[in-house]
Amino acid sequence: MTAAYPFVPALREPEGSPIRELFKYLSDPEMISFAGGYPSAALFDADGIGAASAQVLRERPAECLQYGATEGAPVLRDALVALMAGRGAAVTRDQLLVTSGSQQGFDFLVRALVEPGSVVLVEEPTYSATLQALRLAGADVRGVPSDQHGMDVDALAAMLADGAVRPRLIYTVPTFANPTGATLSPERRLRLLELAARHQVVLVEDDPYGALSFDGTAPPSLLALCDQVPDARPWLVHLASLSKTLAPGLRIGWMVAAPEIIRRAVIAKQVSDLCTPPWIQLAVAQYLADGRLPAQVEREIAFYRDKRDRLAEALRLAFGERIRFALPAGGMFLWAALEGVDDAAALLPHAIAEKVLFVPGAGFYAQRRARPAFRLSFAGAAPEQIAEGVARLNRAVARLDAAG
Repeated sequence: MTAAYPFVPALREPEGSPIRELFKYLSDPEMISFAGGYPSAALFDADGIGAASAQVLRERPAECLQYGATEGAPVLRDALVALMAGRGAAVTRDQLLVTSGSQQGFDFLVRALVEPGSVVLVEEPTYSATLQALRLAGADVRGVPSDQHGMDVDALAAMLADGAVRPRLIYTVPTFANPTGATLSPERRLRLLELAARHQVVLVEDDPYGALSFDGTAPPSLLALCDQVPDARPWLVHLASLSKTLAPGLRIGWMVAAPEIIRRAVIAKQVSDLCTPPWIQLAVAQYLADGRLPAQVEREIAFYRDKRDRLAEALRLAFGERIRFALPAGGMFLWAALEGVDDAAALLPHAIAEKVLFVPGAGFYAQRRARPAFRLSFAGAAPEQIAEGVARLNRAVARLDAAG
């Protein structure tokens, strides 16, 4: 007999991550994956991280192994303040909270600001884990259309204009977005800040990819621009992470926000995990102090740029005019659609049979329905696997075409 547990409504029939649902196929050693947004393990600076970890444990064992401050180790918070200054954003320590990955920071915002039925606006398509968190909170999630230049701020302005929509949050990944790879234009960045300030809506900038600019000139973050827009600063929350530039297993992220928001996020973190592991925090602070991150990022940029170019070339050779995509200027993702494929989810079983993975586009929208687009990550697959992976995708499309 199955137990009748009294689950809350959001978890009675839960939906898992559309990306992580594919991971069961990765145990097949012959599978080539363009699915996960994992950084390449070939780039991890294990020696540098190991040396920093050993040094801080040797020099500061009690701090490494004891509980730490919920707000984050002061030495790491100061290091992150300096890192943000290098990115053109002036931040003070009381505006910054260390989190266990940037996803935890978003979770704290949802806890603090979103109730069942609260309207939240997200660019569409958007990061699937954000949608998952909002669904669990019972939010009324509404999409704002986007294009190759990011969120359509005119559409957003129209949604906000008459006051009929009073969102608790506006969410965007403005730089090398997940899943599209799009980058919000400079003009739209300023307009987005102005709209948030005028309508007094918390604007969430999720920025895990901004450092991975393939031409070395990432656009300024919303955080770096917000002081140019009167009254925008209190309404902006900036989420960042070292997962894509150092290592995701460290789980080091941070939130920059007004002190009133930070204070409530600290309380939520006390309930969640008390503190991000102090040993990891001190090791990351030491790694940053050692000055190793800039060279690490440069290696990643060169590596991912080459793989982006390989993937784009292979797609064009395989599909010609049939495929549509915009070449991303950074990050890890390419967003594509194929003429004659109305539902990328229908292509997936054929791709799995050919031993190649991608993520159908439906999982990146608030309203799930058939979508032609799909996400390809060029970060994880080895360079020599990319052409073969695209050849397998081409065979999968041929299977779908033959099935009618």
